[in-house]
Amino acid sequence: MTIALMWEARAVPGRGEELLAWARGQELAVRPLRRETLRAAGDRVLVITWWDAELDAELPELPEPEGELVTRAVHRWRFESVGIEGA
Repeated sequence: MTIALMWEARAVPGRGEELLAWARGQELAVRPLRRETLRAAGDRVLVITWWDAELDAELPELPEPEGELVTRAVHRWRFESVGIEGA
């Protein structure tokens, strides 16, 4: 089964590029099948990792950024793939 872990954080205003660089520099203990990093308005950064694992498997995740880089706690979601269309 394929699992997608989503990690989303919002930087302190004006520090979006710093948060993006921080997220891109984070290494995971195990390499996922795929990793994608995205950014959005409002200095938000989203990292999605895909894994061949069960929904409740223990998987490495990005940590909370240290210091005062973000405006709130990181949001995390875990999804199970139910199919790919258009590929």
